[in-house]
Amino acid sequence: MNATAPSPPVAAEGAGDAPWHRLDRRMLLIRPFLDLVKSLPVLVGALVLGHGNHWQWIGLAATAVTIGVGVSHCLTSRYRVTATQIEWHTGLLLRKQRAIPLDRIRAVDVLSEPKHRLFSLSAVRIGTGRHDHGKGPGKDQLVLDAVTRAEAQRLRTLLLHRKPAGPEAAHPPESLVAEVDKRWVRYAPFTLSGLAVVAAILGTVYHFAHELHFDPTSFGPLRDLTARALEQPVWLTVVLAAAGLLVLVSVLSVGGYVLSFWNFRLTREPGGTLHIRRGLITTRSVSIEEDRLRGVEIKEPLPLRMVGGAKCVAVAAGLREGKGADRGGGLLLPPAPAGKAREIVGEVLGEDFANVPLVRHSRRALTRRITRAVFSVLALSAALFALARLEVLPEWPWQAALVLLPFAVLVGFDRYRSLGHAITGRYLVTRSGSLARTTVAVRRDRLTGIVVHRSFFQRRAGLVTVIAPVAAGRGHYRVLDVEEGAGLALADTAVPGLLTPFLAGPEKP
Repeated sequence: MNATAPSPPVAAEGAGDAPWHRLDRRMLLIRPFLDLVKSLPVLVGALVLGHGNHWQWIGLAATAVTIGVGVSHCLTSRYRVTATQIEWHTGLLLRKQRAIPLDRIRAVDVLSEPKHRLFSLSAVRIGTGRHDHGKGPGKDQLVLDAVTRAEAQRLRTLLLHRKPAGPEAAHPPESLVAEVDKRWVRYAPFTLSGLAVVAAILGTVYHFAHELHFDPTSFGPLRDLTARALEQPVWLTVVLAAAGLLVLVSVLSVGGYVLSFWNFRLTREPGGTLHIRRGLITTRSVSIEEDRLRGVEIKEPLPLRMVGGAKCVAVAAGLREGKGADRGGGLLLPPAPAGKAREIVGEVLGEDFANVPLVRHSRRALTRRITRAVFSVLALSAALFALARLEVLPEWPWQAALVLLPFAVLVGFDRYRSLGHAITGRYLVTRSGSLARTTVAVRRDRLTGIVVHRSFFQRRAGLVTVIAPVAAGRGHYRVLDVEEGAGLALADTAVPGLLTPFLAGPEKP
């Protein structure tokens, strides 16, 4: 059995009568096993709980159907690239057909998970750029989940660059923009990614222990550890637990950084395409055409900002926003020195953003930032006070909440210090946030409009929020709490002429 079909002549590729290609047959060696693993909960439940009745056979039949569907998908899937679209057919009993016009393709994402790398295969995700926040492939995404690496590269070149397969087209010369430095791993503990892993593990363990009525602290080493913790002072237990959690989170964060960003390379291909490769075990390759680049965002979460770190994300049409493998498709630089992040932004956008002076907002914005932060703490304390009066909670929670007031003032002041905006060249630059500070530069000529928003309290303070809508990234970016006159002038400069009819006075007779 041949692993791959012979490559068609170059002249036939992209023509109206282009030949059909099939998925790599080596996927048949691992697809049944993967489907069996996914069906294990059903299979085990049927064999254990359904022993001796018809549920056992139903579970076995469901597992067999799942494996059969997977095998059928591998055997019947075929695709081709014509002059106008990419076509895909699959199914034995239930036939499915998809066609995506070439001019609607916005992204070609090449992913190689361990199951693919075992046989030097890749999965190619072809998207039209519409956002999909659900799980799994969206309606506007076509997935070819078993092709050779050479075929994946050929498809990426053909679909993005509209060039036929060939040695020069498959391996165009690239210029290096950025690559990971091993020393950057020191920023990993400050991303707090390990905290999410620990929370997920503890939540899963607690859920299963609760369902099985099992108390882990009653057995083995955990029992001795719990008894020892109860014997020592409370403050010492808290300190030791915090230190242990900090070490565990740091180790997991470093491990996640290495697995996700090792071998990271950002390159620029001739013709204006940014190519991102990253990953140690699961590798990923994403291409972003610079014509679809709407801007770049610098993200500085507070822990990362405290050690002078930041990361860069592209604001580009065609990048999916979602979970799992779709997350971080537009990552231009992993957590790295903030100076390096600003340097990469300038390299990608072609303008110097390292020394762009941002316009500071007025003292009215400072008052509003602090007021909002303090009011949030007071509202929390009032709610806890009401629950204490109803004897639902003790008295100390609402009193402890008041201790957060000084920290609320500091957060409000820091949020004000982070506010800033500027117009530089083709870009509107805005910065905001404290716990998660972001600085974004978006192209003014790609904005879909401009919105000037005022809430009731902003009107009383003489402030406005200028909103820049763009068909990419989060969909819109805000310039928060700028003085009314300055905000209207900023909006008129960002999109010249759009607000002129509204800003001009009434015509004299």
